Amino acid sequence: MARFFKKKDASIGSAPGSLIFIGTQKVDHSKIRVIDYDPNGLQELELENIRDGVPFKDTQTVTWINIDGVHDTELIKNIGDSFGLHPLVMEDIVNTGQRPKMEEYDDYLFFIIKMLRFDKEKQMIIGEQLSMVLGKTFLLTFQEQIGDVFEPVRDRIRKAKGRIRGTGIDYLAYALLDTIIDNYIHIIERMGEQIECIEDDILDNPTPELLQKINLYKREMNYIRKSIRPAREFIQRLANLDTDLIAETTTPFLKDLLDLSTQAVEVIDTYRDMLTDHLNIYHTGITNKLNEIMKVLTIFSAIFIPLTFIAGIYGTNFEYLPELHYRYSYFIFWGILLVVAVVMVNFFRRRNWL
Repeated sequence: MARFFKKKDASIGSAPGSLIFIGTQKVDHSKIRVIDYDPNGLQELELENIRDGVPFKDTQTVTWINIDGVHDTELIKNIGDSFGLHPLVMEDIVNTGQRPKMEEYDDYLFFIIKMLRFDKEKQMIIGEQLSMVLGKTFLLTFQEQIGDVFEPVRDRIRKAKGRIRGTGIDYLAYALLDTIIDNYIHIIERMGEQIECIEDDILDNPTPELLQKINLYKREMNYIRKSIRPAREFIQRLANLDTDLIAETTTPFLKDLLDLSTQAVEVIDTYRDMLTDHLNIYHTGITNKLNEIMKVLTIFSAIFIPLTFIAGIYGTNFEYLPELHYRYSYFIFWGILLVVAVVMVNFFRRRNWL
């Protein structure tokens, strides 16, 4: 399935808000995990049914409910009904081809963002849609599969590191977004190092393999850019949003996250320009090599033109050519050819053409 656009054949003609899964099923069974905490305590549990998570909805603690696997539309509907989600929100959750965005509702905020990882075997970046619902005391996260980049955040919660256990649900949402953006930057830096290394190789020996690398990096940078630019847009909205769901103490962190995402976009644009330059350098190098080959061939052709002319004269079918009956004519003929060739080679060398 294409990474830049996912097919929606199954949803054509369906009513808005219809729960039709669009994407690739990546887990056999959905999994519901809960982390509930406050400054004084923490509990982690795995739920068999989302109804068991409803009591966490209106508690005074911070509740993070994570769902792995969004292919189960019945489960998504039960979660949506239990937490009062709009049908369009539930529709977006099960459509894994959504563009990163933020939507504001009466008592919650809805985010979509992409989590990225680099697959070494396929030599490409794999994206996964993450949907987030930020309520007053709860945070719902919906992932396509088990495994994410949030383990450092979970570790901080478990060990009460930093300020996260003493802050609200909005700070938890910020921490998750910050981890995703940090992961973007990590991937960009890794690819950037490889992009910078191939410049010398292009100048020394522009091979077809280098062209494949350039096109690969260009494609992957475009994919990252497609994920992070809209994410930066909604982070900017979030940092300036006037809502009770975001505490004033969290706003400075969101603005710092905005700066980080802006920096990431600028770095991506820099590397994209660099790849374009690499592509131009590659084509210039190939053209120069071709020109060198053509120059050598042209010089050899120019050397053989007078030799061919002289040989052609004595290859005619006239009955009487006085030189043919001269005893040393054969050696004189080759001497003339040799002198002409030497003179022309010296001429080309003086002009630095050879």
